[in-house]
Amino acid sequence: MSAAEDFGLEDVEPASSAAGKPLTKRGAATRTKLLEAAEHVFADLGYHEASIVKITERAGIGLGTFYLYFDSKQAIFEALVVDLNRRVRHSMAEAMEGAPNRIEAERAGFAGFFRFTAQHPALYRVVREAEFVSPEMLRLHYTRIVEGYRAGLEKARAAGEVRDVDPEVTAWALMGLGELLGMRYILWERDADGNRPEAMPAAVFEQMIQFINHGLAPREEQ
Repeated sequence: MSAAEDFGLEDVEPASSAAGKPLTKRGAATRTKLLEAAEHVFADLGYHEASIVKITERAGIGLGTFYLYFDSKQAIFEALVVDLNRRVRHSMAEAMEGAPNRIEAERAGFAGFFRFTAQHPALYRVVREAEFVSPEMLRLHYTRIVEGYRAGLEKARAAGEVRDVDPEVTAWALMGLGELLGMRYILWERDADGNRPEAMPAAVFEQMIQFINHGLAPREEQ
């Protein structure tokens, strides 16, 4: 099983219109442009202050065109949660591809996760607002990540690459670790000019990986 299979990326449904019809290449590009605009608008203003007009203005797309792809502000918000989830899982899976063992895969996967969150800090605000706007989408976001994580850990445990841990509990713990460290050292951090860092600080990343290694590596390898 590849990392892409672990994270369920081979079952992604094709984009569709508001009527549920598959999109043409041009239609898919327009839908993507709307989602990119929504990512910025929701991140900057929050769900309640955001509007369809602001999203279409940022996308440079007519208001009427919006409704060919989404029925409402909530519909595009929920689609954005799914889209961000797909992209962050892809970033992690792509980074993990070819790792020689699970311990190295953890390092690579977290590097991919932090690269994505540094480039897309909207992930944090959008997911947190989903708790109130669309709780089912909040759960979907986390469970999709955990499902892939759990599958990878189960396989690694069977191969003796990690110690005898509970894959489900470990998956949730690792996800929480990465999310909170990313929040502290990427989302909240600012330089003198008020800019966020472009990457997780190397020293913080190494401390995190050391912590993970102590918890996962087979005892005889420590």
